[in-house]
Amino acid sequence: MSSTPVMTRPTHAFDARGVAKRFRHAAIFGALESLEDGETMRFVNDHDPLPLIQQMAQRYGNQIGVVYVAREPGNIVIDFTVQANATDDAPVAPPASGGGGCGSGGCGCSGSR
Repeated sequence: MSSTPVMTRPTHAFDARGVAKRFRHAAIFGALESLEDGETMRFVNDHDPLPLIQQMAQRYGNQIGVVYVAREPGNIVIDFTVQANATDDAPVAPPASGGGGCGSGGCGCSGSR
């Protein structure tokens, strides 16, 4: 009995800690918009970017999946996956705030665009 190998889409690393604060959100949106359906951007940061995730939900609706890989103080890892065929009835809501996110003064983000 043989099985057909499953083709997985690549995961692209994006370490926000190395991007100047004033360019972060623009760089993140640019990176997301360069992904194809099914591709994932593995986002790494030192704080939880809850306002960014809210902006993504407003901008892309359910077209970007959000899955936390690690959520510890100083170590946030999130997989953002393009899901072009997602339906609007699938909720895209960021998890409850743990504090220290964008807009709280920790990253220099304004929390809005």
